[in-house]
Amino acid sequence: MIEVLILAAIALFVLSRLYVALGRDDGPPEGRPRVPQPGPAPDQSEPGDPTSIETFQQDTQEPHFTGPAAGGLEDIYRADNGFEPRGFVQGARAAYELIVEAFANGERDVLRPLLDDDVYEAWDAAIDARENAQTEPWRLLRLKKADIEDANLNDSMARVTVLYEADLGDGEKTRTSKELWTFMRDVTSENPNWILDDVNTAG
Repeated sequence: MIEVLILAAIALFVLSRLYVALGRDDGPPEGRPRVPQPGPAPDQSEPGDPTSIETFQQDTQEPHFTGPAAGGLEDIYRADNGFEPRGFVQGARAAYELIVEAFANGERDVLRPLLDDDVYEAWDAAIDARENAQTEPWRLLRLKKADIEDANLNDSMARVTVLYEADLGDGEKTRTSKELWTFMRDVTSENPNWILDDVNTAG
């Protein structure tokens, strides 16, 4: 009986130390940044929606803007000082991966809230044509580059263009894709999400 009581006391002590060390599972720590990804149009997502491009301050100092888009990025920052280029690029990379995958899978329900009307209509038609022809989709193999190429602010509408370079494959062949994707967001909106406004082939 004494041995049983001793073992029980040891077990209780070990469990109490584990509880102190690990704590309860109360969800993610407060203030943890969400992974920035593409998201629905402004005012169409619930707070905490994990599928959104979000820009957030990396530190308390004003970002340092360089490159060909510096002027436009500075204008956007002045209108919305939550904008931070490094955070935007992180979100833009995640956006590319998610959107390319959804397009390859023909997931219109995923694409619809992420794309502007014109882009969605064009891609919806492309999915129809691919399915009718019964051809294999091009899938993302590797995203090699995502760089901001241009930025501007027109009234309250911010647009940022990202140059993507990626390797794609259809199961038999591979190719390198270079495209310019333009994301837009109303900086007066409380919703931090950006949507894909335009896609062009890069020269």
